[in-house]
Amino acid sequence: MGVGDFVSPSAPPGGEASESDFVPDTCINPHPRFATLTGNIRRRRGGKVDIRVPLYEDVKTPEFKSSKDPQIHMDCMAFGMGCCCLQVTFQASDIEESRLLYDQLAVLAPIMMALTAATPIVKGRLAATDVRWSLISQSVDDRTPAERGEAPSAAPDSRMAGGGVRRQTKSRYDSISCYIHPGSNSYSDIPCEIDDDLLALLQKEGIDDTLARHMAHLFTRDPLVIFEGLVEVDDSATTEHFESIQSTNWQTVRWKPPPMKANACSPHVGWRTEFRSMEVQMTDFENAAFTAFIVIVTRAILVFNLTLLAPLSKVDENMKRAHELDAVRRQKFWFRKHILPDDTDDFMAKQCPGQQPLNAEAKASQFEEMTMDEIMNGKSCYFPGLVPLCYAYLEHIGCDETSFRRIDEYLKLIKARATGHQLTPATWMRNFVHSHRDYQMDSVVSDSIAYDLVTACNDIALGKRACPELLGEVKIEPITAHGQYETPLYGERLGPEDRRGLLDKIMKRASECDGTFSAPSSAGLRRQTSGNLPPDREFSHTLSERSQQGGLAMRMEEIRESKEGYKN
Repeated sequence: MGVGDFVSPSAPPGGEASESDFVPDTCINPHPRFATLTGNIRRRRGGKVDIRVPLYEDVKTPEFKSSKDPQIHMDCMAFGMGCCCLQVTFQASDIEESRLLYDQLAVLAPIMMALTAATPIVKGRLAATDVRWSLISQSVDDRTPAERGEAPSAAPDSRMAGGGVRRQTKSRYDSISCYIHPGSNSYSDIPCEIDDDLLALLQKEGIDDTLARHMAHLFTRDPLVIFEGLVEVDDSATTEHFESIQSTNWQTVRWKPPPMKANACSPHVGWRTEFRSMEVQMTDFENAAFTAFIVIVTRAILVFNLTLLAPLSKVDENMKRAHELDAVRRQKFWFRKHILPDDTDDFMAKQCPGQQPLNAEAKASQFEEMTMDEIMNGKSCYFPGLVPLCYAYLEHIGCDETSFRRIDEYLKLIKARATGHQLTPATWMRNFVHSHRDYQMDSVVSDSIAYDLVTACNDIALGKRACPELLGEVKIEPITAHGQYETPLYGERLGPEDRRGLLDKIMKRASECDGTFSAPSSAGLRRQTSGNLPPDREFSHTLSERSQQGGLAMRMEEIRESKEGYKN
């Protein structure tokens, strides 16, 4: 995209919507939403978007002869919104659980983005980054110069939110700026701009301070698209106005309240949380693996009453590191040392007698820098790792043998990628370019290289080309159009007793005791996220209460035992 004449039918760059020097408006999706977004972002900003991605330095990259830090320049929303991603939306049991999941998943966003990295090529050049996020963030950045801090003396424009002069530290496509569960307040340690009038209104109407702050933050942005006929609507009967703001605040996670029912027969849609940071993978197998993994992690967090919470300043630092070239193998990420709210260094020292004693500085922090391997597969005996945690949960619910075989393949992929034994798509693509016969060691991805790369990716996805560097021993079953719609589904093959047995088995997993081997635990217990809540809050529970209600003190031991079995 953005190199020469790349569209069919041929068209010159630019147009009324984008005014781009590289991209014709004809490549924009014909739905009116997208050209409107492109044009309104440019108009509100006061000029074209200015996208800069660092250029990868190879031995013959010419730009490095005249510049110390050359960049790949782009000027259109299409460069960012033309990227692909893998998003997963979770249906929560209620509003509180959806807020808890939002906060926990925000911590995982940069970790999972690095692990799924798949964007090493931008505008026909090898980039010095491996992921898409910053590119998209810049491509829809509608902040005025004053909001970006570049023209502090600008006169307010009453047509804009905040007059177009209120400082905005982030693009509207970025990592989150505040947590939304009451137990997470102390970790929201970065600037979070708010609409003061809306905050006061929400608090007056009984919305708690934490959630009110999140909503008031969303409304510091202007709506970018409003369709004809939907300007004047009844806000007591439709969420159209809210969604016009909500749907254009593109953050690493999104909290999604239920839409209003159109009528009594409309399907039930509850409180949801959307996880948005992962990059799309080449094969269905990889996409299924990462989807299943993040689902199981959330179930383990809820059932085992764990917390991954970290200060948002450290989450943002992780986002920066996740962009780096081959971040999985070269970077360390800030992560929580103890995932049970009541664990301490002194307690864990008893569990890890052979470990080096911690110095005062390390003891004072709940967080430390970990490699991707340590985050996913465990560190020493005090941090179990997310993959062993998944195995512990599967054992906990009594996962059936058939399901376990497939999930085990997924988790082995996660483990191998975290260790570096299997490559991210970004590293594989970069290696493909480097080894291509037409590559001139100049960071240029020529037409012939691009064609062969896309062909290879397609063949891998369809199961026509083996790729052990990406998939290990997994063989992708060939995908063909032939016979896909010729196999009818026969419900009568399951008799009444078979159906009842299957439903009973599934219902046991969804029961209040959280699974086959669980002790009873209350909803409040499962949603306890940290030990720093005021004692008068309904979210707070004492250690003795948690121990009595859910046997929580034994959870870490279960996980450690499962981890040892997983290693063996």
